[in-house]
Amino acid sequence: MGGTQAIRAGDGGGRGGLGNMLSGIAVAIGFVLFLGGFVWGAVVYQPYTVPTDSMVPTVKPGDRVLAQRIDGGEVRRGDVVIFKDAQWSDSPMVKRVVGIGGDTVKCCGDGGRLTVNGEELDEPYIEAEKLDVVGAPGGSASRTPFEVTVPQGNLFLLGDRRGASLDSRAHLEEAGQGTVPRSAVNARVDALAWPSMSMLERPGTYAALPGGISKAGPLRLQVAAVVAGAALVVLGAAYGPVARVVGRGRRRERAGVR
Repeated sequence: MGGTQAIRAGDGGGRGGLGNMLSGIAVAIGFVLFLGGFVWGAVVYQPYTVPTDSMVPTVKPGDRVLAQRIDGGEVRRGDVVIFKDAQWSDSPMVKRVVGIGGDTVKCCGDGGRLTVNGEELDEPYIEAEKLDVVGAPGGSASRTPFEVTVPQGNLFLLGDRRGASLDSRAHLEEAGQGTVPRSAVNARVDALAWPSMSMLERPGTYAALPGGISKAGPLRLQVAAVVAGAALVVLGAAYGPVARVVGRGRRRERAGVR
């Protein structure tokens, strides 16, 4: 009998030792993923609070956004960017890029749409309010008519709330016709973080133009790393208490059988 009890004790101890080792590994990996995801996110992204309504309905006043730190050379049409230009303001501003160097941006084409190099843009992201413009019964992409050829190395930017945004159209008489240098851009908005969490989609209307649209940053992967890490930590930490409860139950069953 003593031999049988020794075998059972050794068997249980072996299983417990392996389980504890695996749970420890899970917790360690979880911490690495969890903290690594946060650190990676802090390096790549910067949070901003949007103070104005110029980007409604895409971004509302008071919304917290996550903007990927990028070089101005990475900007593509359709990107919502954070930039700072002394001729515009002393504070960072957020607008959408509709034209890059060499583009001819015009408003308005047939039906009141914005055109880039003669191609009409479908802009579902702009405010739904219909602008009362003669010759555009369905509304217009801008009350202010304009035609600008963007200098190389510059960007033409508009707010999504075209009826109330102070953007490139407000600086048409200045040098560069309201465009800003790419070097003025320091970040690209990738997601809304507060009060709701959602990714900012790249507008498909620009995809067919030369250069296409930008790719989303690594935010989804970073969030996945944080969530997976947290799950591993919880599961690994829970192994010990769960194993003890299960072990007690088995011992009681064995005692009852005897």
